[in-house]
Amino acid sequence: MPLQTPLYERHRALGARLVDFGGWDMPLQYGSQLEEHHAVRRDAGMFDVSHMRVVDLAGLRTREFLQALLANDVARLAVPGKALYSCMLNERGGVIDDLIVYLRGPTAYRLVVNAGTAEKDLAWISAQALRFEVEVTARRDLAMIAVQGPNARARVAELLTPADAAIALGLPVFSGAALAARGSASFIARTGYTGEDGFEIILGAGEVVALWDRLIDRGVRPCGLGARDTLRLEAGMNLYGNDMDETTTPLESGLAWTVALDSPRDFIGRAALLEQRAAGVPRRLIGLLLEDKGVLRAHQKVIASSGEGETTSGTYAPTLERSIALARVPAAVIEPLVAEVRGKRLAVRIVKPPFVRHGRALIAL
Repeated sequence: MPLQTPLYERHRALGARLVDFGGWDMPLQYGSQLEEHHAVRRDAGMFDVSHMRVVDLAGLRTREFLQALLANDVARLAVPGKALYSCMLNERGGVIDDLIVYLRGPTAYRLVVNAGTAEKDLAWISAQALRFEVEVTARRDLAMIAVQGPNARARVAELLTPADAAIALGLPVFSGAALAARGSASFIARTGYTGEDGFEIILGAGEVVALWDRLIDRGVRPCGLGARDTLRLEAGMNLYGNDMDETTTPLESGLAWTVALDSPRDFIGRAALLEQRAAGVPRRLIGLLLEDKGVLRAHQKVIASSGEGETTSGTYAPTLERSIALARVPAAVIEPLVAEVRGKRLAVRIVKPPFVRHGRALIAL
């Protein structure tokens, strides 16, 4: 039986089409997926992301632990509230999950991990934490709403106390802070998964329905997983399970920028990545723009005279009014390329993600 977030009944009342996503009953869309997408690009939309797992870490050796656990370097988190995106790897360099880590205090950190991998992640993190004597707490008592779009931050600020609004509006990108009026567990971060500005708000599960309703009253549009996927792909953001997994490394998933490989610090998977880099990374993740009529989807063959690959994510991009994809191909692949779409070979062009940021196309159409 799928799990349900504290907003489940609100989704039903709004007429959402619910689907099983990572073991959770989640809204795919409430009406028009296209309109939900455009609401985020042009105004403000919100997503129930309470299925994602918040994990709090505490202990005198927590930073040392995270230095060993994550491929990115948590030493970069010098200021409380600062966030870091990283992959968590296995010994072969494969991606167990991608996550965000926040510094909350000298010995306290918060992770936000993916819903579909949460139990696997917790088991891995807890096992690795034992020798560092780090306390690992899965915060099942918390919920989360992502409010995204050019007007998102202003709409959220209207609902906060003047002191909390000043803190929230003063946050740099990729950082967060506690909301004093909502208790120590609450947290607001200037992060997201859409390529737009906005906040991700963590608060007690018992408080999330009231916040959701108040945001609707302020004109923030509820959006489902469908719009979230088209938005994140336009923004060139990877989806775990599609664009990377335990069989792929960050170096072949467009995520080399998240790996602090040249640091003397050791971390799980480092030796495998050094070996792969020395031998030559065999595959790379590229962006594709469809030049013909059709729609690119995941798991379609990509063919060039220099080798074959496969799309990992694909969609119709509403902002561009064109179809786009991410694809994993041999490192040496060169144009021209075609993609096999419903038995037809259609021309595609290599472009550099992101495709769209802040409502603006970043590629030539």
